[in-house]
Amino acid sequence: MRTLISTAFMSLDGVVEAPGGEPGYRNSGWTFKDVEFLPEAFEIKGREQEEATAMMMGRLSYEAFSPVWPDMEEFADYNVMPKYVVSTTLAEENLVSNWGETTILRSLDDVAALKETEGGPIIVHGSASLNQALSDAGLIDRYHLLVFPLLLGAGKRLFSATDKDTQKLRLVEHEAYANGLQKNVFDVVR
Repeated sequence: MRTLISTAFMSLDGVVEAPGGEPGYRNSGWTFKDVEFLPEAFEIKGREQEEATAMMMGRLSYEAFSPVWPDMEEFADYNVMPKYVVSTTLAEENLVSNWGETTILRSLDDVAALKETEGGPIIVHGSASLNQALSDAGLIDRYHLLVFPLLLGAGKRLFSATDKDTQKLRLVEHEAYANGLQKNVFDVVR
């Protein structure tokens, strides 16, 4: 069974929207505008590329990443790995041709079936709505969270507000950095 890892930049109050400067959000770019950059705090991002064997995202994140990431040297390892886009609306003809093998999954059942296949970890980037749905369906196995010392107020959150049973997590790695960032890696307890 494959491990599904959710990775996110998150404010202390849980916002994950527009960390890299995506348009349309009041605090867009909060990861680099308001917190001093320390390379060691982002070590986990390089490790994710080395350890992941596939990448998953929702349609909106695919549409944001696919025109940019294929040409970015820091994301070169993602170019060669298979990508899965979970979407009921994305059409095959809207997939880019320069970012390697991409498969559209139409449902959470398709995600569950993919997890049952042979292979290594699948990393989920961006995709607030997808993360909420995957979490609520019990499909996420691990969280890689870089928590920024910011309160952003309104914005898309990583976790849904669904009324559900308690989900226990086990902290397996953590570190605090001089700029206030915290790395927290949690395994989902089954």
